[in-house]
Amino acid sequence: MSSTPMMPSVPFLDHVFSQARTRSSFLDRPVPAEVLRQIYEHLKWGPTSMNCQPIRIQWRVSPQSRAELADCVNEGNKAKVLGAPVCAVIGMDINFASRLPTVFPHKKDAQSYYDGKPTFTEQTALRNSSLQGAYLIVIARALGLHCGPLSGFKADRVDELCWAGTTVRTNFLCNLGYVESDVDPSYARHPRLDYEDVCDTR
Repeated sequence: MSSTPMMPSVPFLDHVFSQARTRSSFLDRPVPAEVLRQIYEHLKWGPTSMNCQPIRIQWRVSPQSRAELADCVNEGNKAKVLGAPVCAVIGMDINFASRLPTVFPHKKDAQSYYDGKPTFTEQTALRNSSLQGAYLIVIARALGLHCGPLSGFKADRVDELCWAGTTVRTNFLCNLGYVESDVDPSYARHPRLDYEDVCDTR
């Protein structure tokens, strides 16, 4: 049994973390384009190293575009993509450093930190686009949406479908939509590791 002490309830944190659930099915209700824009307008302010902002997002909204994407995911995820009003393809621009003169202008040599260092560049893109993808989930939940992030897909096929001819590569997918507020998932919530299992103060 978990030894985690009871923590005081904070409504916002309860809403986006402790009471939120990963969802596999959604109502047949569209997500307005202005909500998708609002998600980005908030997440862009989240911190990234050197303000590099490598995330690129393709919102797959139409049934046809989600059907195309469903052909690129593992069998168990096809119905999830087809049934979600939106599937966000979270990409990472491997060429993010070319924008550093604009987004990190006080550091004149910032771009040179990545020149000729493909491994370091890709690690930075992955790490920071993952951060930004997490911001997306938290913001979407705060705006009343529910999320179902996915990593079960064929990356080369998603890259070809979504980012062909670009320097963007796929990080992960995230279904977005609305659910009935009074309907809980049919399965029990999986355990989380305790503080003592994860954290070490020195």
